[in-house]
Amino acid sequence: MNVTFWYEATQEREPGENGVLRAYPQGLAAAVAEAFAGEPDVNFRAVTFHDPENGLPEEILENTDVLLWWAHVNHGDVPDDLARRVQQRVLRGMGLIVLHSGHDSKPMKLLLGTSCALKWRDDDRERLWTVLPGHPIAKGLPEYFELPLEEMYGEPFDIPTPDEVVFIGWFAGGEVFRAGCTWQRGRGRMFYFQPGHEAYPIYKDENIRQVLRNAVRWAAPSEIGPAPFCPNSPPPEAGH
Repeated sequence: MNVTFWYEATQEREPGENGVLRAYPQGLAAAVAEAFAGEPDVNFRAVTFHDPENGLPEEILENTDVLLWWAHVNHGDVPDDLARRVQQRVLRGMGLIVLHSGHDSKPMKLLLGTSCALKWRDDDRERLWTVLPGHPIAKGLPEYFELPLEEMYGEPFDIPTPDEVVFIGWFAGGEVFRAGCTWQRGRGRMFYFQPGHEAYPIYKDENIRQVLRNAVRWAAPSEIGPAPFCPNSPPPEAGH
């Protein structure tokens, strides 16, 4: 299974004191890669916004079974053509896992057709409740687990009604949020997972890593189909 982690790496490159590198001295991608280190059937690679063709040339995108998308500050800089290619790849069967601030990304907005707007606040404690314990993405997760510091995301969350809500986040300030949501788009499966602010070591948490592993397996396609098309079709009944 070919898993591609796409992220910006913009904040990691900023000079001076760097919140990302405080949380992840080896970089954000290294922490995500560690979640899959014990998975022999997962071929993990990380690409960035600053790589040639913004990290997703046709060869890489066409050979990706599940794409993880983490973004924060470069949403508007992602070429529209790249966002459309990701969208079309999902419609053909590629799995897409959108992480944290990726809610504001062009691919997610294209696939869901809404603004994906929400309310936010820094520095809050989050309790994640597993509200669909029988779902494959929830396998091995406790009834709830806590993140001592996370960026608060709160309702209303402008998304179409999810097919399933697997996790609900509750914050110490009182807000709640649909923190883990699934959709089917064409042949592809899509999962949005809220935790993952870059200034906190969220992706070092073993429960978070379990969610990522589960989500990749859930989203992996059984097959990648042809591009959607609308043929002029003859009637199936003979002589009609």
